Amino acid sequence: MLFDLVIRNALTEPNGERVDIAVKDGVIAAIEPAFRCEAVTETDAKGAFAFSGFAESHIHLDKAGILGRCTICEGTLAEAVRETARAKKGFEIEDVYARASAVVEKAIASGTTWLRTFVEIDPRAGFRSFEAILRVKADYAFAIDIEICAFAQEGLTQEPETFAMLDRALSQGADLVGGCPYTDPDPRRHAELIFELALKHDVAVDFHLDFDLNPENTNLPAVIEETMRHGWGGRVSVGHVTNLSALPAEAVRAIAMLLAEAGIALTVLPATDLFLNGRAYEALVPRGVAPAHLLAECGVVTSIATNNVLNPFTPYGDASLVRMANLYANVAQLSRDDDMALVFSMVSASAAKLMGKAHGLAVGGEATVVLLDCAGPADAVREVARVIGGWKNGRQSFWNGLPQIFRPAGRA
Repeated sequence: MLFDLVIRNALTEPNGERVDIAVKDGVIAAIEPAFRCEAVTETDAKGAFAFSGFAESHIHLDKAGILGRCTICEGTLAEAVRETARAKKGFEIEDVYARASAVVEKAIASGTTWLRTFVEIDPRAGFRSFEAILRVKADYAFAIDIEICAFAQEGLTQEPETFAMLDRALSQGADLVGGCPYTDPDPRRHAELIFELALKHDVAVDFHLDFDLNPENTNLPAVIEETMRHGWGGRVSVGHVTNLSALPAEAVRAIAMLLAEAGIALTVLPATDLFLNGRAYEALVPRGVAPAHLLAECGVVTSIATNNVLNPFTPYGDASLVRMANLYANVAQLSRDDDMALVFSMVSASAAKLMGKAHGLAVGGEATVVLLDCAGPADAVREVARVIGGWKNGRQSFWNGLPQIFRPAGRA
């Protein structure tokens, strides 16, 4: 049989035996050492680590790249919401498309093969951002699977028009619905309304939640209750929940058991959570990043994600999930190989599970493959491994290659 592609000399297990990955019609046909076959295209991985790619479980493409339109004086969450609300009134479809596409291309080149983006839909943003992101989703499907979360950033109960707009978006291509109880005058009712939309359209739910350092100020119990009442376990995720960072480990584990029982996943956003939290402190500034590794140990599906890129919520970023994984490992003071592997899973297999996606290289599975310049997951996190290249459904989607050092003539 003539195969379409063979990727030779790849590692699929940490420090394991090199294997060849053969592809036919977009599907993995074989994963074997020294696989004897012919192929239209052959690539030598040269011992690189091969996996299914990174999964970006929480990003805001619609408001990326707007630093030049905003002012950052306080560096607080309230200021970020306020400045972005002002800026998005002027968003146009082509503008959003251009900024979002730039970030998506960075994500692709950084090895991301799945991506969940929130898109703000309300009377200020209208449907302009939504229309732009629908185009981005279609135009980059050759390299990355994008799902769109219709998102109520600025509340619902005080602005019923937003509810109707989310309803419409879910009928016109949005894949799931997202809420933000802490910006609503009635957080509990906000959560209930988001679940109403989820039930009506049979979609998953993703909340921005508890974005402060006060454990007493929490909307998590309401989300747990609504999830269990509607039997929506496995279809609900919460992002930030930074007040968990203010609790002792045993209290975190107790909450983790409730989340695991309810089937609620957690996403941490290290760059944003570090930037916006702890602004009232002049010394011993708290990190403000939820301890996702502790929750994972209790059975909670966890992920690490980018959140924002070059805006008032996060005035830096490059859509690199391996860099974000390394940042989290630093912040959480993790060092063991098992810890590094867990962190890697939070930007790959575990993040994909949060999104309801299958992850892993297997015969008969989708031939979506990314190569990293490392021996395995732990090294990838420790070294912020270079992303070499990737394929989507057997078709090469990008190639960065490896750096070359040019020595002077005559030197070994």
